[in-house]
Amino acid sequence: MIKIGLISDSHGYIDQKVIDHLQDVDEVWHAGDIGDLRVLESLPKNKVKRIVTGNIDDQTARQSFPEEIWEELEGIKTGMIHIAGKPPKYAKGIKEKIKLNKAQLLVCGHSHICKVEYDKSLNCLYMNPGAIGQHGFHVVRTMLLFEIDNGKVQNLRVVELGRRGV
Repeated sequence: MIKIGLISDSHGYIDQKVIDHLQDVDEVWHAGDIGDLRVLESLPKNKVKRIVTGNIDDQTARQSFPEEIWEELEGIKTGMIHIAGKPPKYAKGIKEKIKLNKAQLLVCGHSHICKVEYDKSLNCLYMNPGAIGQHGFHVVRTMLLFEIDNGKVQNLRVVELGRRGV
């Protein structure tokens, strides 16, 4: 079993609330728009980190981290990419990537809207944690905590981190 803290769209901002919620996880996933690599330096040191870049990330970030990750973890095929759209209207080429990689879990960011939805047509669970940062149009900052165990996502919860700008 792997306990995961999923964050996205930090846009150069991270606070102690986020870090506190990441203390009890095994892995931290950041689904892009890091904004400032110092955000990643603030993450708990003893965690596995899976990080993709987003559309605002600079060349330094792009040289350090991939744009997408497709892999199998604990019996579930996963994909992480910053811009994916949402079910059933995915961004261009995303449905094909899900099918090609036989992904059962797709993680993305970009919209700043926390959304979890099972797409029956692709047999894939879609997760977007919303945004932990202060930049954007979202009202409440959010992240997701969940576990993967024997090919199943379980104990999923949304963490509200407070209003943006406060």
